[in-house]
Amino acid sequence: MKITKFEEIESWREARILTKAIYSLTNRPKLVRDFGLRDQMQRASVSIMSNIAEGFDAGSNKAFVSFLHYSYRSASEVQSLLYVALDSEYISQEDFQYFFDQTAKTKGLIGGFMKYLKSYHKQ
Repeated sequence: MKITKFEEIESWREARILTKAIYSLTNRPKLVRDFGLRDQMQRASVSIMSNIAEGFDAGSNKAFVSFLHYSYRSASEVQSLLYVALDSEYISQEDFQYFFDQTAKTKGLIGGFMKYLKSYHKQ
């Protein structure tokens, strides 16, 4: 199946779910008051899905993989920011684990897609 639009990319769909969840998390009473952390978590999560979409129209698999790397790194940033939220006692350990795991799932899909595109590019 040929992907004809970025909305068909599984990692983009998962990143969208993650972004919605991060927005919900950052609108909780404790986190909503920490403007810097809240905004950075939101920006990083949006960057995950945005870079996938932007990369889709980059013109080549090699360029697309570069955008996927940005996306993957933004997901790592979200995970790091979750530690800040946990250490600041804005979220519980259970919430931390849920969001960390959701981000890891997204990273796994992005990583798998990068490997696929790299192998396809070599053919």
